[in-house]
Amino acid sequence: MREFSLPALYEVPADGNLTDIVRRNAAQHPDVAVIARKVGGVWQDVTARDFLAEVHAAAKGLIASGVQPGDRVGLMSRTRYEWTLLDFAIWNAGAVTVPVYETSSAEQVQWILGDSGATACIVELDNHAAAVESARETLPELKNVWQIEAGAIEELGRAGRDISDAVVEERGSLAKADDPATIVYTSGTTGRPKGCVLTHRSFFAECGNVVERLRPLFRTGECSVLLFLPLAHVFGRLVQVAPMMAPIKLGCVPDIRNLTDELTAFRPTLILGVPRVFEKVYNAARAKAQADGKGRIFDKAADTAIAYSKALDAPGGPSFGLRVKHKVFDKLVYSKLRAVLGGRGEYAISGGAPLGERLGHFFRGIGFTVLEGYGLTESCAATTFNPWDRQKIGTVGQPLPGSVVRIADDGEVLLHGEHLFKEYWNNPAATREALSDGWFHTGDLGTLDEDGYLRITGRKKEIIVTAGGKNVAPAVIEDRIRAHALVAECMVVGDGRPFVGALITLDEEFLGRWCAEHGKPADSTAASLREDPDLLAAIQTAVDDGNAAVSKAESVRKFRVLSAQFTEESGHLTPSLKLKRNVVAKDYADEIEALYTK
Repeated sequence: MREFSLPALYEVPADGNLTDIVRRNAAQHPDVAVIARKVGGVWQDVTARDFLAEVHAAAKGLIASGVQPGDRVGLMSRTRYEWTLLDFAIWNAGAVTVPVYETSSAEQVQWILGDSGATACIVELDNHAAAVESARETLPELKNVWQIEAGAIEELGRAGRDISDAVVEERGSLAKADDPATIVYTSGTTGRPKGCVLTHRSFFAECGNVVERLRPLFRTGECSVLLFLPLAHVFGRLVQVAPMMAPIKLGCVPDIRNLTDELTAFRPTLILGVPRVFEKVYNAARAKAQADGKGRIFDKAADTAIAYSKALDAPGGPSFGLRVKHKVFDKLVYSKLRAVLGGRGEYAISGGAPLGERLGHFFRGIGFTVLEGYGLTESCAATTFNPWDRQKIGTVGQPLPGSVVRIADDGEVLLHGEHLFKEYWNNPAATREALSDGWFHTGDLGTLDEDGYLRITGRKKEIIVTAGGKNVAPAVIEDRIRAHALVAECMVVGDGRPFVGALITLDEEFLGRWCAEHGKPADSTAASLREDPDLLAAIQTAVDDGNAAVSKAESVRKFRVLSAQFTEESGHLTPSLKLKRNVVAKDYADEIEALYTK
């Protein structure tokens, strides 16, 4: 099949915007908990009525401080209650949110705030404030900076005391469906992040149709979701806005280091995460079982869960014997794993990177179904996802209702629908290229089956997506590392892996000079020096320089120095000296594997 679509289940309001959500919730569900926050280590519910009041108070402070309709306001923070509060406050002030990853380098902060023309910025921590301050002289339009941990919410509340409710209502109603709601900066192959303009329509079409198609997972007053993804990532914003639209209770935590404890305390019915989260749950459970001397039991239980899940898709379903084994292991193993995930949930949604069929079958087999989806920043997160009642493990599901997926002649996945981005900010050339012929060209390769389920088979573009769902543009860091005199070529790797690594070749011309300066034998070669501590220290300085230009999640954690060179003759470079990444990845598969196993 070359094209598939589904009818829309949600109609986007032509004259509305995302501020309507919190007003509607307060009017229709005033006493329902729509969000929760941690106070003194304890979760406290916030009702729809109280959340609206807090949003309006912060919006009044922004207005009083000079934020104008259409202004861009930066927001740099870990995932927490205040992020969501401020996002809706910025919209209620008539402005546009510009998220900045809390791990961003000073260079990235400068570029995002400068390119977007941000007039104000809200940060969380001292190091965030320092990063903004270091770029302040190059940001003439930036007037105000507030810090959450230094009392930003209280400061905005005091500043806005003289602003009336009517002013906020007026400001909040100015934006229409096709006006920008946010500019999310996404990695590009040319190095500089591109500002992806997502409108209020984008979010309504995305979240409204997700909620309606997965309605049993979004029951008001019964369901809840725990958000631990970064809100600077578009998937995190989906996890924020969709629960508010339902509405169901949303909880925010800043990281996943204590995720098990947070899941146990919050007890969500739905989890939205990236494959790395589910990999960690599996690996941690297996490691604990092995440490307790129950490794063989766990492995048998895992094999049974996978076989049981696969049998669910086969004619006749699981056999009697398999059902008995599954029931036994449910008491011994599966129930304990579900308890680790909070004990109340039956479903999760995974995106950002491929989950893998084995892991998909394992989780469905233990009674916790992970619905895999696929999307990009330009598609406002999920553009396909598996429906709760008709999952096909190994696929990324059917198109978002109201959208179309097409497979081009060369296998590229093309998208069409109201959820798509409007443009790249200040980049009409990139916009024309991405949205040619009225379709968004994803750069990914895929196939559609007879039921319209999409499989991603590869990518035309060079963006790396780590197991944690982080998009990494190789060119940025490769160029910086390659600038070191000792480095001939650098290829960043990490697609579907837990972190970013690099393969590095040495500049043969400079190597002799370096050897003379550092007391190494004159006949030394890359092969003889690839494990030399002094050489590795020198290469580490090049890697450190490259890492300074990117966020921690994008930085190179480990590298391997290769014995050979990448050349046109070896088949690793094009005539114009561009890396043939697929060839390098194939020829040096063992070296890449060593980055993650040694």
